Formats: sequence, structure tokens, C-alpha cells
Amino acid sequence: MQILRTPDERFVGLADYPFAPCYTTIKTHDGADLRIHHLDEGPQDGPVVLLMHGQPVWSYLYRHVIPYLTDAGMRVIAPDLVGYGKSDKPAAREDYSYQRQVEWMGDWLEANDFSDITFFGQDWGGLVGLRLVVNHAERFSRVVISNTGLPYNPDVPAEVVKRVEDFRANMPTPSLLEMRRAIGGMRSGAHPASKFAYWQKWCWETADLPVGFMMSMALQPPPRPVQLVKFLLNKMGVTSPLPTPIAKAYEAPFPNPSFKMGPRAMPSQVPMLPTSPWLEHQRQAWEFFKAFDKPFLCAFADNDPVTQGGENEFLAKVPGTQGLPHTTIKGGGHFVQENAPDQVAQVIIDLIRST
Repeated sequence: MQILRTPDERFVGLADYPFAPCYTTIKTHDGADLRIHHLDEGPQDGPVVLLMHGQPVWSYLYRHVIPYLTDAGMRVIAPDLVGYGKSDKPAAREDYSYQRQVEWMGDWLEANDFSDITFFGQDWGGLVGLRLVVNHAERFSRVVISNTGLPYNPDVPAEVVKRVEDFRANMPTPSLLEMRRAIGGMRSGAHPASKFAYWQKWCWETADLPVGFMMSMALQPPPRPVQLVKFLLNKMGVTSPLPTPIAKAYEAPFPNPSFKMGPRAMPSQVPMLPTSPWLEHQRQAWEFFKAFDKPFLCAFADNDPVTQGGENEFLAKVPGTQGLPHTTIKGGGHFVQENAPDQVAQVIIDLIRST
């Protein structure tokens, strides 16, 4: 396995990210060294809070959440998934799978010997982190999730499976705007897998995924005329047109397109269909959570087009959700850590103090 490492100078001068890096080296399936980065902030004897990010971001996402937690006496651990942030980046799209992310982060967790953990996960941070809870249950005391899920879809109609697989295999790569429209309508109309396929295909087939541009447009959209100019420049081949500080920060882990295989690959690993190789893993995970009686809190946003309503399955199936003050993050969007860091932190603090 060829492994890339982002030069340290790419991270110099990032706004609001004064945190010292910590590194852990694990072994890949073929014996290669793989270095995983994490933050370790706050009092060493404080309650441990594990914050896990999703795609296409990194621990920079938590820069505004961390101070609230450390000020409340929490010890905050925030890793970068393999392929993201300051962690190493396997160089082939095919190096990445859902199962490998779970195994890599499980090895990282064991190497650092964290215990009595309160877990918070969003997006892929939830997909990977919830599987960590399953595989290392003795290390976790509480769970908080936001805008994520544990996809298990054994009953998708055959015609939907055929349509999605044909679209991903044979149709032209959707444009950025086509993808945005499809994702924006995931909760209406066609089966969600048909719309999520636009995100999967666009990421997989876009060689220079415009991570910083996407994040800046989602989090700090400029006036309409400036948006039009930026989208035009992007269509002309400019990966990060007129970058803002936040665009530079989210683009920092990727000096060139060869470093972007993680963000490109991972959407295709979401087990949206019964043909997913991870179907049995997900079934087993749900069997585990159907008996999980430790505190399990949901804090989903009221305006995320991708996961809105996703908490209902957890509330119906997980015993640990009973009797807890499940919270709706107001105006959080998909990236609640950026849009509502105070609300996110307070949910975690309140759960730890009350249990």
C-alpha cells in the first residue's frame, strides 16, 4: 500500500486551530506503517469525550466545540480519520473501505487505551464511531450522535438497486450543481439511494474534489453574484476559486489530487443497498444496539436535508435512548459543529453531568 503524508507546512496559520498534534502509528493489513493524528485537549483526568468527524472534513471541524468542552473540565480527543486532516493518506481509492476505517480506528483506539468514553459522531464519524462502540463496548460509557446513521437496507426494491447501479456504472459524471440539487431533495420524491448516488458518483469520479470550495459555499455562502462567479470558475477547472480562510483550511490536507482518495472513496462505501458488502456487519451492529442500555442521546439538526428524521430509528430501537432529553440542534445544517458549536457542546456536557 502506497501511503502519502501531508507536509506540516500546509497547516501553518490556520484560523482558530491552535491545538498541538498527537500521532499514533498502526499497521495496515499488508504491514505498512499508518500514522493517525488526533487532538488531546483539556485536563488529563477529565471525562473523556471522543469527537469523530465525517467526510470530507477533519478535526478542524471541532475547533469551536473543543473550548466549550475543555472549559467544562472535559478531556477532548478528536482524531482525523485515515485519509483526512493530518492523518496519513493511502494513495488508491480502492485502499478505502468502511470496514478498513473501522479497523484502523479500532487499532488507534486500542493503542491509546482510552476508556470511559463519551462518544460524539456526525456524518461518517457516526458510521465509523458507532461500529467502534460495537467492537469495543467496554471502553464506551455514553453515546451522542448528530446527523448520522447506521445504514442497513436489506429491503430496497430490486428496481431501485438496478437503477442506482446502472446510474453509477454507466451515466456521465453529474455536475456539482446537479449533485447539489439531488442531495438537497433526498427526503422527497425518489428513493434516497437514487439521490445519494449522485454524491457517490460525483465524489468517486471527480479527480480533484473541491473540498475547500464545497465547505466554504456550504458554511459561508457569499452574495449570489459572487456565488455565480465562483461556480463558473469551478466549472472552468479552478478547484478552489477565490478561496476564503475556511476554504483554505478544509483544502489544507490535500496538496494535490493524489491526496484526496479518502474523500473521493468513502461516499461509495455507505451501505445504501442490500448489495453492500457491509450488510451483515450492519445487521450485527443493529442487533448490538437493540440491547444497548447505556445513555444514548440524539441531537440532530432541524434543517439537514440528508439526515433529517434519522434519529427516529435509534429512538425506536435503542434502549439507552429512553428517558433522555433528546435535542434538536436549531439551524445546525449538516455540519452542526460549524453552525451551532455551543449547542453541540452543551448537549454533551449536560449528558455527562446528568449521568
